[in-house]
Amino acid sequence: MNMDIIEGKWEHLKGKAKENWGKLTDDDWKIVEGHRDQLAGRIQERYGRTKEEVEKEVSDWFDKN
Repeated sequence: MNMDIIEGKWEHLKGKAKENWGKLTDDDWKIVEGHRDQLAGRIQERYGRTKEEVEKEVSDWFDKN
């Protein structure tokens, strides 16, 4: 998905993302604000997963949404 589209639809997508990654705090979401790389980093931090696992998970999630 194009980054411009992600940033434009972020408010809509954020609700679905919060359901998927509930461990992320409101502060995390403010920092992420539609930036895929920052989302992956926050998920990696909160869930203790590898970079590769998180990048695939985020990529798959964005493809579905």
